[in-house]
Amino acid sequence: MVNARTYPLWRDLAMSEDLPKEALKTVIEALCTPATTPDGFGAQGDRWREEALKAALPALLARTSAKRLRGQLLVHADEKTLAALAADGTVTAADVPAILRHRRVWAGLISALARHPDQVEAAIALLPRLPDHEVEQVVREWDPDRYTRTKDTPPAPPVPRKLFDSVLEACLTPLAAYLLHPEPEEGWEAVSAHSKDWSLELGGRNGWAMLDSCPERWAQLTAHPVLGAAVQHLLLDHAETHALEDARLRAADPEGEELPADPAPALSKELLLTCLSALCLPELADLPNPQVTARRTLHHIANRVHTSPRLADLAADQLHAAAEALVTRGQLLTWSDKQENDYEFDGRVLCLAEDLALLSANPDHLAGACAQLARLEPPAVVSPKPNRTLIRVLDNVDPDHNRPAQLLERHSEHRRVQALTVLAANPHTP
Repeated sequence: MVNARTYPLWRDLAMSEDLPKEALKTVIEALCTPATTPDGFGAQGDRWREEALKAALPALLARTSAKRLRGQLLVHADEKTLAALAADGTVTAADVPAILRHRRVWAGLISALARHPDQVEAAIALLPRLPDHEVEQVVREWDPDRYTRTKDTPPAPPVPRKLFDSVLEACLTPLAAYLLHPEPEEGWEAVSAHSKDWSLELGGRNGWAMLDSCPERWAQLTAHPVLGAAVQHLLLDHAETHALEDARLRAADPEGEELPADPAPALSKELLLTCLSALCLPELADLPNPQVTARRTLHHIANRVHTSPRLADLAADQLHAAAEALVTRGQLLTWSDKQENDYEFDGRVLCLAEDLALLSANPDHLAGACAQLARLEPPAVVSPKPNRTLIRVLDNVDPDHNRPAQLLERHSEHRRVQALTVLAANPHTP
């Protein structure tokens, strides 16, 4: 039994360059064996042992080649330590089987292994073992010092192109596969009728973070024979919104540039034209439960036109045809009375009217949207009565806080008038 108080000595011995190779096994077993006392397990002694082993681990791994001894050491290292040792080459791809016997793959390990050119292939082979939502982190966590870097910290090497391409493909493949066979998730039938919307699966299988890091390749990727449709959908859903958010963040920085009144679009006209084949979500045209999915698909298309208004001119006929087909298939203008506890009813009617005002050229459909709006309960907001009891005085309270117009907006009652206004602006509205 090793005396717990001698662990610092074992640590110094392990880190000594004079330690004979024949003694490595004895030192490793001493530092890897849980501390005990005559009465059983020694908690304090084991903490000393763990600290000594953590300090000696890099030196021991650097001098140990035997698989059994390396495995004995690796099981005691945490993920951060293992990733750091893999980055400096102390832990290699040959150690991965021993590591994975006790823990699952994580993004930091793959990034660290791929810093060495001879291990890029081995790192790529581990990507399928990551959960879908963690794959992108392999590139995002490539530089572990990105938040703590100082002028003395050497810059991180560039991400190997082969690794980047493999991560990009892995991030886009789930969406590409879904577009080929858009089927419901397990348990979908148990979801309430108003929530059965898997047209929005497009947002859940998101490779946007990877696409956003390589805008110079967007034109090339939209033409990819397998991933092209997925790329087009992601660009239509995210590119313009993300560019505007970035511009606002830069403008909010005291030292940043001023937000231009008319910021340049993220997608060129040529790129928008390339994406038109995905604009109206043709892959989702035959989803079941059309009364829900057709309405949500129509709203998804309308959001795309809101974020890229140029689409209204570039794809007018396509948008009109899609709106016509979705209204017909989903019977979206068939009125059904509001059910008790259906708190989304008014919102669905308002969204449908606004979406048709933006996308439709059918006078009958636009008139039907007006009729549905007219059947909603008219807005009614009552201002609270003045209270003689002064509870608290706030200098920053808006003096118009309780004006009827403010109350209308606060309760979203103004959207009915807004929707009618937008419908009236559509030249096809009778």
